Amino acid sequence: MYSILDIDLDYFNQVPDAARRLEQLLHWAACPVSMVVERHNHAFGRWRKRWRRNNIAPSHILHVDEHHDMMDQRQQANIGNFMFHAMRIWPRCRVHWLVQCPIDSPAMWLADETWDSVRSRFSHGPRRPARWPKPDVVSVCTSPDFVVPHLAAELMNVLAEFITDDHKDKMPNRVAGGISPRPPHHPACGSALGGSQGLLGGPGTSRVVNLTPPSSLTFSSIILLRT
Repeated sequence: MYSILDIDLDYFNQVPDAARRLEQLLHWAACPVSMVVERHNHAFGRWRKRWRRNNIAPSHILHVDEHHDMMDQRQQANIGNFMFHAMRIWPRCRVHWLVQCPIDSPAMWLADETWDSVRSRFSHGPRRPARWPKPDVVSVCTSPDFVVPHLAAELMNVLAEFITDDHKDKMPNRVAGGISPRPPHHPACGSALGGSQGLLGGPGTSRVVNLTPPSSLTFSSIILLRT
């Protein structure tokens, strides 16, 4: 049995006391964060490499995210469909979408026969299922275009305490900042920063903001793995 804890920081957009909730989740995991990415499908690519190298497949994925990420069946994995690809290539893997208020269901996006083939292995709700296994791997997606800067800074301060030391040593000592280029639109909501609730704008709007966190927060504390 091999388990993944998959966290997207946009989950915490609508969670009270978000930093404490992230800390509680990582303490429960009792496993250091070994992957941090900016685009969620990049985490999926790294899961595949790890499991292919070890000739094993994950049995459980706890998907902590504002979105279920099963929004189309395109052959190329992207930020909106990579969880569908995970369920497709690992046919015995169970996925629980940990979500406070689900905005929709994969059944709205996948073909009927496709949904029927995976629905028995997919569940969702605001709590972990009973006896859900602790993770062997913890990956985090920072989603900088979907999380407001002050919240991102708080969450990254927490995250820095759980990053493996070897990853900290590899990161250049620099502060993240500057204006983001055109932000991606998440298929589920048509908006960027703030997720489906449009924290910084009305429904269907996009905002580009300065993502510079407080000067005390540097990315020497975490590693952003890019592909």
